[in-house]
Amino acid sequence: MSAVRRGIRVRVPATSANLGPGFDTLGIALAYGDELTVRTRDTPGATVDVTGVGAGEVPTDETNLVVRAAAHVFERLGRTMPGIDVAAHNRIPHGRGMGSSGSAIVAGVMIAAGLLQSDPESPIVLGDDELLAFATELEGHPDNVAPALFGGLTIAWTTESGPRFKRLMVHRGVAPLVLVPSFTMSTELARSLQPKQVPHEDAVFNVSRSALLIAALTQSPELLLEATEDRLHQNYRGDAMPATRDLIGELRAAGHAAVVSGAGPSVLVLSGGPAERLAAADLVAERHPDWRTLLLAVDTKGATVEEISA
Repeated sequence: MSAVRRGIRVRVPATSANLGPGFDTLGIALAYGDELTVRTRDTPGATVDVTGVGAGEVPTDETNLVVRAAAHVFERLGRTMPGIDVAAHNRIPHGRGMGSSGSAIVAGVMIAAGLLQSDPESPIVLGDDELLAFATELEGHPDNVAPALFGGLTIAWTTESGPRFKRLMVHRGVAPLVLVPSFTMSTELARSLQPKQVPHEDAVFNVSRSALLIAALTQSPELLLEATEDRLHQNYRGDAMPATRDLIGELRAAGHAAVVSGAGPSVLVLSGGPAERLAAADLVAERHPDWRTLLLAVDTKGATVEEISA
């Protein structure tokens, strides 16, 4: 690997997976994310300077998830990763169901992609399928990393030859609202509450709602309330986060398409327009002022990488 010093900047959006009925399949990118500045150095190893979310909490050396993800790509390609200094400005809440770990993995994969492509001696350009495969190898499933990588609404699935995705444009009327509590939720705990088998009628119910949700998000936002009904995972996890469960019930009773964001405990509201979203935000501000409200747009770019001066 060349000793020439290089610099890149990576931006990665937050995500919300499942979207109600689309368990482990559907995800959406949100215009609220982390930005990382990376510069190579002459000596091996890595340092990570974190500001914002996670400062003083996450590792600041080679054990940082971002660095581990970048190193994974270099190792899989049989290349030696240069020493790097990373300055990470984090906004995505940790342990709240907004894809923070998936976004960190995507950030590392994009760092590797940027450094490999800018190598003056032997550049490598990674395609979308390769980026998704590397990220999924670390994350375990593609529903969070796909929207973080590619933006918009993504359908992700796995095949014998690896993960696949389809990116769709979200209807311009859809207005996401994320409600973030002060407490966290372990993804591993949330997954452990999911049964191995579910009743046949519940499976059929979710198949119909998942199909309807694609139509609602891309063509018919007026169908979002019905389209976000779920019987596959949210009820089983409710007792582990009762405040989330109760807030979703309250919002849905008022006509808002509220679901658990990812594994929780944040709540995602998929509103059919700005006025509807504002009404949901006002309801929460009045009755639950301890929940942070984020009025966000759908991120359409996904993760980006650009060269900067070293």
